[in-house]
Amino acid sequence: MTTLIDHHIKDSGYEQAVAGPLSRASFGSDFKWGVATAAYQIEGAVNEDGRSDCNWDVFTRKKGKISNGDHARHACDFYHRYEQDLELVKELGFKVFRFSLSWSRILPDGHGRVNQAGIDFYNRLIDRSIALDIEPWITLYHWDLPQILEKSGGWKNRRVVEWFAEYTAVCAHAFGDRVRHWIVLNEPLAVAGLGYTTGEHAPGSKGIHNFLPVVHHLALSQAEAGRVLRAILPHARIGNAISCSYVHPNSQSAADVRAARRADAIMNRLFIEPALGLGYPKDAFPFLSNIKRFMREGDREKLKFDFDFWGLQNYFSVVVQHSYLAPVLWLKEVPATLRNAPTTALGWEISPAGMYEILKQFSRYEGVRELVISENGAAFKDKLKDGKVDDTARQAYYHDYLGAVLKARNDGVNVTGYFAWTLLDNFEWAHGYSARFGLVYVDFKTQERIVKSSGRWFADFLNQEEK
Repeated sequence: MTTLIDHHIKDSGYEQAVAGPLSRASFGSDFKWGVATAAYQIEGAVNEDGRSDCNWDVFTRKKGKISNGDHARHACDFYHRYEQDLELVKELGFKVFRFSLSWSRILPDGHGRVNQAGIDFYNRLIDRSIALDIEPWITLYHWDLPQILEKSGGWKNRRVVEWFAEYTAVCAHAFGDRVRHWIVLNEPLAVAGLGYTTGEHAPGSKGIHNFLPVVHHLALSQAEAGRVLRAILPHARIGNAISCSYVHPNSQSAADVRAARRADAIMNRLFIEPALGLGYPKDAFPFLSNIKRFMREGDREKLKFDFDFWGLQNYFSVVVQHSYLAPVLWLKEVPATLRNAPTTALGWEISPAGMYEILKQFSRYEGVRELVISENGAAFKDKLKDGKVDDTARQAYYHDYLGAVLKARNDGVNVTGYFAWTLLDNFEWAHGYSARFGLVYVDFKTQERIVKSSGRWFADFLNQEEK
């Protein structure tokens, strides 16, 4: 496949997508509008109704791992407040609610025994969504692995493919009569990179030796779970959600261009290409040739699955340059702040052009029929003043990124939906509660919800009459 790097060694040439204000109608009546969440970030109730510890529960108890010593034992208390929060989804005008399931709540031992109380909770959540005319989309895995499986090696242990397949089957049988859209894995690269290589996320493992087996087991699992869902729910729409960033070199030197190709291989190609039957992108990143040590006979076929759609989770673009000080990857990122590029509160570059280019890149794959923006959003330093949160920067962010999505759609990319990240300010992984992404402000002491001005903006946008 011809990659983005081959097409855009220099500036992308992106121009403003739309002139004047956006309209919902310009996306078409069949375009899906949703908001995305994750179980561990909002549910709380970590010790209630038979739920067992997951790897993040253990990780957050380790000193110095989470900003300000924050934890998710209560989070947004969504477990008890889900009806109120679904009313907010409806109030903001979203027709789809993407949420993940807690594996530890459904299978407390990781496999085997099913916890009926966990099944009952998600049944209530699904039923209430449908009653409010909100379509439920399930994500099977959003980073919270049962700790009992982590003790057995977690994603380093090839048996995780079997465990995940069993968990998938349980969920399909329990919820498949009412849920049509399923996302298998959420950002598997983050699991392999941040969880098992740099140790910034749970389980906190460190070492490049972990990266390849974890990548391979995740790639096998995404395909195997797809086959399980297809067998049980033949009419389901099955997808996978991968993080992606437009990558370009800091200069036109051969070394920087090669560095950008390596970064692109890891950040954008690593999980989609095996599923499409293309194998791992060893052409741009020869280190991946070492993954053969973890492959068994028949694995290349087992890696393949024909997903109905691919969820793209895009937040920022990346500029890289060659570095002799970073073995294996031989590159380093050039921070947006050093390039005087606009950023969010987390230092992530604000790049609508990157959204447009990444959609174009993935649309070039033969075998990718449909794309969905399954996450997009921004953290800013929100302040509650006089009972309001006036987050105009987030409104501008959404406006410009949606303009990029519309431009790609108008240019022939089959992008069929957009999910804002996220409904509520929540437990933002290693950042704890210091990074606020929500359309709704949460006072974590009182659990009061206050719709931000960006939420009101979305409500006005989504409630426009279609013309």
